[in-house]
Amino acid sequence: MLTRLLRTLFLGASAVLLLVLGWPQLFGLQNTWVAAHAVSLRGVAVAGSALLVAGLLVLLVLIRPLRPLTAGAVVLLALFGVGNAGVLASRGVGDPVGTPALAETTDAVTVLSWNTLGDEPGAAAIARLALDRGADIVTLPETTEATGEAVAEQMREEGRPMWVHTIAFDQISKARSTTLLISPDLGDYTVSNAAGSGPPGNTNVLPTVVATPVDGAGPTIIAVHAVAPIRFEMSNWRSDLDWLAEQCAGPDVIMAGDFNATVDHLSGRETSDGAVLGDCRDAGLATGAGAVGTWPAFAPALLGAPIDHVLATANWQVQSMSVIESEDDAGSDHRPIVAALTPTS
Repeated sequence: MLTRLLRTLFLGASAVLLLVLGWPQLFGLQNTWVAAHAVSLRGVAVAGSALLVAGLLVLLVLIRPLRPLTAGAVVLLALFGVGNAGVLASRGVGDPVGTPALAETTDAVTVLSWNTLGDEPGAAAIARLALDRGADIVTLPETTEATGEAVAEQMREEGRPMWVHTIAFDQISKARSTTLLISPDLGDYTVSNAAGSGPPGNTNVLPTVVATPVDGAGPTIIAVHAVAPIRFEMSNWRSDLDWLAEQCAGPDVIMAGDFNATVDHLSGRETSDGAVLGDCRDAGLATGAGAVGTWPAFAPALLGAPIDHVLATANWQVQSMSVIESEDDAGSDHRPIVAALTPTS
């Protein structure tokens, strides 16, 4: 009797734990230590569950006294793995080739984003990718002004000039610079947020660039870099996501970059139907590429975390979006992403 009670208590506690790890937003825990990290790697959860189920099935056969406990654990882990696989499938695994379609209409705006890990790929590689994808907007977290200007110069030589806007919190760490490139075809832009760290003018630890059109016509364009949810930055990470949600309020916003957050972490910060953050919708979810991992670049895409995003308000329709896997050896730990957006009106 005691054994049965202990087994029931153990399996019940395990079921609650797996539910928290698989869908922490059900308990409001998606932004808490451990749960936030576990839910960011759903592909790893699926693979790990499969391995554990296989091992437990061996024990189920070999150790008879443990069969009731082992069988219960197998069922729970199988449900956990299937649940995570279902979430991945619903969000979409994207194009397995990793080659995004170019914009098909003349009024489309193509947005490229790449966290370069401190300029690692080099200006030539960044410029070539932007040119190949026909980028109108390029957001480059962890990229210095010097590299941004070099990228713009190379793009200008190829007949595609770009304006360069950079915010750097210091000149010591390249990670504390974010650069935004905007095509003159979109009009003149000015940086409208403060260069100092922290709300109300910026994200806390790593800079975000907010650019607004000088004449008021056109989208507000935001190059995002939220801090990673490491142990001693959890408060700043939550604050960054809250601040970014506030920036994505209004009729016409495009934001892209390294959010250091999956759509699970953004849950609860949406303010309109269909949005994932403020009034912004996620291009990956809209095109069935929402489960493709952008970090780390060395891991298979479906085992990684989709923490880089292109978001836009409802006046933009997503024409295409892809995670680019061809640059995995370029030096950055992030994969670039590219999306084509068209105005709805």
